[in-house]
Amino acid sequence: MSLIGFDELFASADAQQGRVPIAVAGGADLTVLEALRAAVERGWVAPLVVGPERDVRQLAEEHGIDLTGFRLLDSAEPAATAVSEVRAGRARLLMKGQIATPALMKALLAQEGLRTGRAVCQVVLMEVRPAQRRFLLADTGICPRPTLDQKADVLSSAIDVARALGADAPRVAVLAATESPTPALPDSLEAAELQRRNRAGEWPGSAVQGPLSFDLAYAADAADKKRVAGPVVGAADVLLFPDLTSANLTVKATAYTADCRFGGALCGAACAVVFMSRADSAATRLRSLALALRLLSHKKG
Repeated sequence: MSLIGFDELFASADAQQGRVPIAVAGGADLTVLEALRAAVERGWVAPLVVGPERDVRQLAEEHGIDLTGFRLLDSAEPAATAVSEVRAGRARLLMKGQIATPALMKALLAQEGLRTGRAVCQVVLMEVRPAQRRFLLADTGICPRPTLDQKADVLSSAIDVARALGADAPRVAVLAATESPTPALPDSLEAAELQRRNRAGEWPGSAVQGPLSFDLAYAADAADKKRVAGPVVGAADVLLFPDLTSANLTVKATAYTADCRFGGALCGAACAVVFMSRADSAATRLRSLALALRLLSHKKG
C-alpha cells in the first residue's frame, strides 16, 4: 500500500511537538466534543470552540465531558468567527462542528475568508481493512457538478494529499461509467482530457488515467477480464469522481457496508478543514483530525 493509514497518522500526531490551535465552528455537538477531548488528551490540539457558550457547557456537563484545555468563544456567528480566528493566526486549523455546510462555505469563501483561488473540495481517506487497500476519494462533499477546471483543482488537491500520505508518484483514476470516451457521457470526455493534460506535463510526478470505471481502478482482475491496461489500472491511490452524487454515495455505501475506516478534510482553502457528515462518529472525526494535522505538517515541511 503506497498510502499510509490511520495507525500511522495517529502515531505522527502523537509525535508532534506542541498542540496545534484549532478553531471549531459550532461546538454544541456531542461527537465533536468527544473527538476534541480525545485529541486534547493525546496532546494534539488546543481547541477554540466557537458558538453559543451556554449550549456547549450544558452539553458537556450532561455527558461528562471535561472541557479542561478548551477555550470557548461565545458567538452567534460561529462560522465567520472561527474563520476570522484562522485569518488572525490564532488558529492553524478549522473544524466543522454543529453548523450547516452552506454557512461554513459562505464564511470560507467570503472576501475576508480563506480563499486561495483553488476550488474547495473534500478529500476522504478510505482504508478497507480486509483487502488491505487505502485510497483517496474526491470530491465527496462540496462541488455538485464540477466543471473541467474545478475537476483539475480537485485533482491537484487530491495529489497533494496523496503525497502527504507518502505516495511519491500518485496514481489517479478519473472515474466514469465507461472506460471508452463517448459523447453520450460527457464526463468520460473530460476524464480523457485530464489524462491528456497529465501526459502533456501537467501534474508532473503523477499518473492520471481516465476514463476508468470503479472496478478497473480498484481491481486488477477486472483489468485482466476487460483487457484494459495502464499505470493506474487496479492500483489507484486517488479516485476522482465525476460529480458529488456518485462520490458521496460511494463513500457512504462503503462506510456502512464494508469493514473500513475513513476520515476526510476540506482542501483548497488557506488551511485544512476537518469536515465530516453530521452522522459520523467521534472516532471518524478524530481520524479526520489526524489527517488534517498530517496535511498541516506536510505543508509546513
